[in-house]
Amino acid sequence: MPLLRGTFGRPYLYAAESASTQDALRDGDHPHGAVAVAEHQTAGRGRSGRRWEDVPSRALLFSVALEPPGAASLPQLSLVAGLAVAVAVERETGLGTQIKWPNDVLVDGGKVAGILLEASGRRVVCGIGINVNQEDGELPRETRFPATSLRIASGRSFDRAALLAAVLDELEGRYRQWLAGGLAGLGEDLERRNALRGVRVHAGGRSGTAGPIAADGRLTVAVDDGSSLLVESGEVDVRVPG
Repeated sequence: MPLLRGTFGRPYLYAAESASTQDALRDGDHPHGAVAVAEHQTAGRGRSGRRWEDVPSRALLFSVALEPPGAASLPQLSLVAGLAVAVAVERETGLGTQIKWPNDVLVDGGKVAGILLEASGRRVVCGIGINVNQEDGELPRETRFPATSLRIASGRSFDRAALLAAVLDELEGRYRQWLAGGLAGLGEDLERRNALRGVRVHAGGRSGTAGPIAADGRLTVAVDDGSSLLVESGEVDVRVPG
C-alpha cells in the first residue's frame, strides 16, 4: 500500500472477505510487521470469544504480526496498541479519544475500536477493529458497552486507507518505545486517556472505584472496604458516564 510510512505492513495481505485477519496471520509463516486487512470478516471475534460484527467496507479490520523478544506481557501490549489507535484517531479526525482498560478505545463515551491479542509461541497476532464509516443502525445493538463510529461522532466520513497508514505508523513507534522502556514512557499518555479513572467498577467479586493504570499495566481499584486491588487481566463491569 503506497501510503505506508514505516516497516509495518510489509508484507501487506489484502482480502475483500476473510474469516478472520487473525487467522490469516496465525496460520502462515509471516514475518514481524506483516499486516492482514479485510473489507469484511465472516467470523471476526473479540475478547472472550465474542463475535465482532461488521458491515462490509465500513470499518477497518486488520491484524499485525509481532515477535516481541522474551515473554511478552499481553496486557501491556494491549495498552500499547490501544494508545496507538487512540493517538492516530485523534490526529486524523480531530476527535478526542479515551482508553477503556484493558483493550477498548472510546469516542464520546462509545466504543469505537477494540484490540485482540492472541499468542502462539513467540508470535503475537494483534487484531484491531475500528468503526469508521458506519451510520446509526449499522452497529450491533446487543453489546456489553455502547458502540459508535467515527462518522457518527463527527458527522463525516473518513479515508480508511489513510487512517490505517496512520495507525500502523503510530503502532510501530509506540511498540518500539515499549520495547525500549516498558510502559513507563507511555504512562502519561495512557493516564491522560484513562476512561475508567474515578468510575465505579466491579472486578473479582469486589466493588470499588477505578484509579490509575499501574506501571506494569494493571488497573488499580480502591475497594469499598478500604483495601486496594490490582486487576491484572480480564474484564471489569463498568458504566462510563456520558
